[in-house]
Amino acid sequence: MIFKPMTKPVFKTALNILKKQDPDIARILSKLGPPEWRKRQYGFPTLVRIILEQQVSLASGQGVFNRLKQSVTQLTPGSFLGLNAEHLRQIGFSRQKTRYCTILAEEIKKKSLRLDDLGDIPDKEVQKELTKITGIGRWTADIYLMEALKRPDIWPAGDLALAIAVQQILKLKERPKPEQLDQIGEKWKPWRSVAARVFWHYYLNNDST
Repeated sequence: MIFKPMTKPVFKTALNILKKQDPDIARILSKLGPPEWRKRQYGFPTLVRIILEQQVSLASGQGVFNRLKQSVTQLTPGSFLGLNAEHLRQIGFSRQKTRYCTILAEEIKKKSLRLDDLGDIPDKEVQKELTKITGIGRWTADIYLMEALKRPDIWPAGDLALAIAVQQILKLKERPKPEQLDQIGEKWKPWRSVAARVFWHYYLNNDST
């Protein structure tokens, strides 16, 4: 079975569905307009970029990724493994992220991880395959599912910005932990990827964050 990626028209349709179903989402969209349709190419470079974005700002991760791309003709597992640790450190890689990306490159070269096959399997199986790799946890797998494979019903419950936005919009006394955020997200099935983008949109455009 091939899992059809979400397209921009489907994204717009899902926004309208959520707007009609949920007053909180309706208020965000009324105030801020729709979030940007965002997608990334599937494959090794995108996974490296997401790893670089772990626990840092998107701008910081993007900066290191841009310098990495400038270091090679084409970013592939083989070209990455050809870079030494000192060079990676100089362009902004931490020791930990050098290790994670090296392991990822090695697993792909060994064909222990076949990224091209992930489009044909369910969300949970994609998460399972990706999180077998050291350095890839649920957050990284979820972002890859949302933005590279463009799956419509992914809810990255480990994302800090999402937790903050949900707390503020739902007026919760405490920031929800991942397990609580998972439960809260059930109400937006089967469009949780789209709901998450709405909450990120709020987070990025709300002065009180």
